[in-house]
Amino acid sequence: MQSWEFLKTLGINQVDRTVDSNLRFSDGAQYRFEVPGIQKPDAMASLLDSSQEYDVILHRVTQTKGIMLLTDSEIEEMIEMAKDAKIELFLSVGPRATYDTSASSQTKEGARIGYRLRGYENLLYAIEDVKRASELGVRGIVVYDEGLLWVLGKMRESNELPENIHFKVSAHTGHGNPASAKLLEELGADSFNPVRDLQLNMMAALRNAINIPIDFHTENPQSSGGFIRHYEVPNIIRVAAPVYLKTGGSIAQHHGYETTPKEANERIKQVFLVKNMIERYYPKAISSKAGSKDLAIPE
Repeated sequence: MQSWEFLKTLGINQVDRTVDSNLRFSDGAQYRFEVPGIQKPDAMASLLDSSQEYDVILHRVTQTKGIMLLTDSEIEEMIEMAKDAKIELFLSVGPRATYDTSASSQTKEGARIGYRLRGYENLLYAIEDVKRASELGVRGIVVYDEGLLWVLGKMRESNELPENIHFKVSAHTGHGNPASAKLLEELGADSFNPVRDLQLNMMAALRNAINIPIDFHTENPQSSGGFIRHYEVPNIIRVAAPVYLKTGGSIAQHHGYETTPKEANERIKQVFLVKNMIERYYPKAISSKAGSKDLAIPE
């Protein structure tokens, strides 16, 4: 049997980028907007105010520095804002190699570990980070480690975590092929953020292999390439729906950047620009309305 034939038996195929995806969110939509890098309540408040000024609907706000760097009151304040706006709030697992005592993760070659976890204790700390957030009412968690994802999935199955908690796999895990995408889906991922520089045919191959939403960056900070892909967004929606469009990243200098309230406004401007691209080049594309039932809105 040829290699491509065996991959086909696994549901992994080479896909023509001109073939549209027929998959949708449960509300029938093809795309949603996510703004990452909103680390504190003041930035989130500015972001939501600006979204009304620009008349754009947000579906997900993501904090990337780590749950352990937020106080309970900060998390609760962000939860209340998300509930009022009827949007998802995703908080990131705090323990990661770059916060650990790992010297290798600070080197050029050792950076390949990404934000994964080292040792039993850090795995335990990461679980506690997630439990704390979920107990406060958070229903969206960004995960950077495949082993942690597996454990969290098992905890959700065993009712150790709420059954409606969603796990989003970060681009910092470094996955970008259909086999990896299928593995993450099987481990319990509810959405998957591949590496940021995939071409359309690569995106189409991911979509052909999995059913969960895929999160794509429409632009990036200089630290991860600095590229802006606004003109590609209509075709990204066509070949890879359902998708979360991660927008506003070019405002940041690096991952974990502390977005100011003023910069939060600039992130919303980027969402507005992408929205205009979709309306101009793919006006039939369907976006989710605010408060769709399957959103991981805090409780």
